[in-house]
Amino acid sequence: MAHAKPAYRIGHGFDLHRLEPLAPAGAGRPLVIGGIRIEHDLGPVGHSDGDALYHAVTDAILGALGQPDIGELFPDTSPKWKGADSSIFVQEAVSRMDSAGYELGNLDATIILQEPKIAPHKDAIRRHLAEELGIGAERVNLKGKTHEKLDALGDGRGIAVHVVALLVQKGM
Repeated sequence: MAHAKPAYRIGHGFDLHRLEPLAPAGAGRPLVIGGIRIEHDLGPVGHSDGDALYHAVTDAILGALGQPDIGELFPDTSPKWKGADSSIFVQEAVSRMDSAGYELGNLDATIILQEPKIAPHKDAIRRHLAEELGIGAERVNLKGKTHEKLDALGDGRGIAVHVVALLVQKGM
């Protein structure tokens, strides 16, 4: 028995990166959040550019589609993705969403970062992310939270991002 394609699909994405002093003194890369470079003395350690927001967005969309996650599609064991711009990952997720007959209804993201504060960069990140997703900025919500000085995130040694994406069947 064939099942009707669901009108809506919800996905959750999560990403976490350790923050370290920037290379060459440390292993950190420049801090990039949602494609926007933010000046900071620490940066993410990762195989690609370490953009935790883009990684979580990618997984939220792929998760809503029930497709393989970012680690399966872009493994950190592949030299092809070493230092890659994470917008490539978002573009692939958007392409898969389009091919499956869905569009993004809205996206809600929470960035957990002790410092630097997200508020001064929030509008730029939101606008840039919306442009990357091909939607209006009013459909993207972005929140910055600290971890209240608790654990590694609260000590400023990491960045974590949660994203929820609502996909809507095209033509609805």
